[in-house]
Amino acid sequence: GGHHGGWCYKKAARLLQARGHIVYNPSVTGMGAREHLRFPGMNLDTHITDIVRILEVDDLTDVVLVGHSYGGMIITGVADRATDRVAHRVYLDAAYPANGESLLVHAGANIAPLEATMRVVDGVELVGFPEHMPPHFFGITDPEDAAFTAARLGPQPWACYTQPLALTNEVAMRALPESHIICTSTIPGRQMDLLRARSQGRVWDIDTGHDLMITEPEWT
Repeated sequence: GGHHGGWCYKKAARLLQARGHIVYNPSVTGMGAREHLRFPGMNLDTHITDIVRILEVDDLTDVVLVGHSYGGMIITGVADRATDRVAHRVYLDAAYPANGESLLVHAGANIAPLEATMRVVDGVELVGFPEHMPPHFFGITDPEDAAFTAARLGPQPWACYTQPLALTNEVAMRALPESHIICTSTIPGRQMDLLRARSQGRVWDIDTGHDLMITEPEWT
């Protein structure tokens, strides 16, 4: 998700690994462990390519893609480009975009205010610095989880939020199974009938903060 890295899945990933699953929780370019790799011009397409290349280089198939928040934009694009490698898409309180939508268009009420926080760092327009989006912004109240998260949150390249998603294999991508795990508080802003129809009813909700993989890893 935006402002996060693969670190946010640490607890959930270990639970899955303990059950015998192979788990990847990568940080995309410019975020988390790859924050030092930011460059002018990076955008949503950069992050889609990051994940597609992991699937290709590691020759992964039958993959369950999980995207949180902004990550819903990424997994939709990845499944469009690498449809034959993906078995299932899971939207974890995530964006669920249509072709041609940017996250700014898709979730404008939540995203547009971030533009006022913009700073240019090393030629990259960044928004949502930690002082603007501390752990409690994401619904994290446990002191230990909050400290862990506060030490790792970072700003997001604005272009990731403004670049429209371009789908070229949408019919095949939409035919892939999908599921939705949603925080109860975000239900009013979602097209729940559409989600239930496209997922054959695989929609669950939990009354916790937006970072449910941190606050409720076992449930997630």
